[in-house]
Amino acid sequence: MKPYTLLFFAVVTLLFYSAKPDKRIKESSFAKSLVPGEYILPAEEGWWNWGMAPIYDEKGKLHVFMSTIPNEGSWIRDSKIVHFMADGPEGPYTFVDTTFASPKFTYHNPQVSKVGDTYVMVYLRKDRTTPRIRQEIGIATTESLDKPWVESPHNPIIKATGSMGGANIIHASNPTFLVDENGKFRIYYKSITDKHKPKLYREISMAMSDKIEGPYENYKENPLISYADMGLDIEDPYAFYYKGMYYMIVEDRMDVKSALEGNPTPKNEIKLGGNRPGLIYKSKDGIDWGRPEIGYNTNAYYFKQELARTERPNILWKDGKPECLFLACHDKDPTAGFFLKIEGWEELE
Repeated sequence: MKPYTLLFFAVVTLLFYSAKPDKRIKESSFAKSLVPGEYILPAEEGWWNWGMAPIYDEKGKLHVFMSTIPNEGSWIRDSKIVHFMADGPEGPYTFVDTTFASPKFTYHNPQVSKVGDTYVMVYLRKDRTTPRIRQEIGIATTESLDKPWVESPHNPIIKATGSMGGANIIHASNPTFLVDENGKFRIYYKSITDKHKPKLYREISMAMSDKIEGPYENYKENPLISYADMGLDIEDPYAFYYKGMYYMIVEDRMDVKSALEGNPTPKNEIKLGGNRPGLIYKSKDGIDWGRPEIGYNTNAYYFKQELARTERPNILWKDGKPECLFLACHDKDPTAGFFLKIEGWEELE
């Protein structure tokens, strides 16, 4: 074959492959900025901790709110929200109080924000007498982290009732709260409907209000993010508005990443939960989220340990900038999880 013929085929081959769309889910600049910190907040004997929600107070002290569950019990019945304080992410941490506990309700998976002079906590609240699937969302406020939290009179502000996408809502949980560009209040959350029964898929939905305490109204085009048609789902959203853009970090519960790349993992081989990197979405309006990138990696990646479920992303903010990413980790050690330092993200954007 003549040299120019070989060159022709080489060029054609190069053009063919370069024209094929790149389906890879790339590592985000956010993920590239993450630097390993430490495992923190070991549980008392007989208990395990989960889902850290960090925030600084007006004096610069760090407060962490999280779920704690008795080993002999179940989070679905016995979880309560507790409060610890430290000078910084590394600790040491001092127990402050039990923020929410009730013989009637289980309180779980808090997320904490501040709006002006008001601290805002959203959380999963479940009536212990109802079926496991029936979970709902509550909200509470306080003027100071040294004072009691006051639950909204509208609780549960997002109920496991009503309709969504032509189906019945049967579940609302794991909320995350933000103030949008118009000053309205949004709660993004994990929703489940009966649309695909007997299968139940976790989707991401949103509710809005003009007042922090509610009432909140579901967005009419919910769910906003869904992979139910692929037989997959995600959960544990953490949403925030930063420098004119919305972001959402989630747990990739069923390996959505591989499916989007065109190489889905067989359903019987998927290990459920945060056993793989999480995802991050970016949006101009917080409605259309598009295609994700890798948002964070696993405990095995950061700490060279046996792979465990890394879930419940929450950001610690300092002076209006993201300082650390806190992640729950269901490993063999009795800690709530670990934090990662966010270094140089703005430079990478």
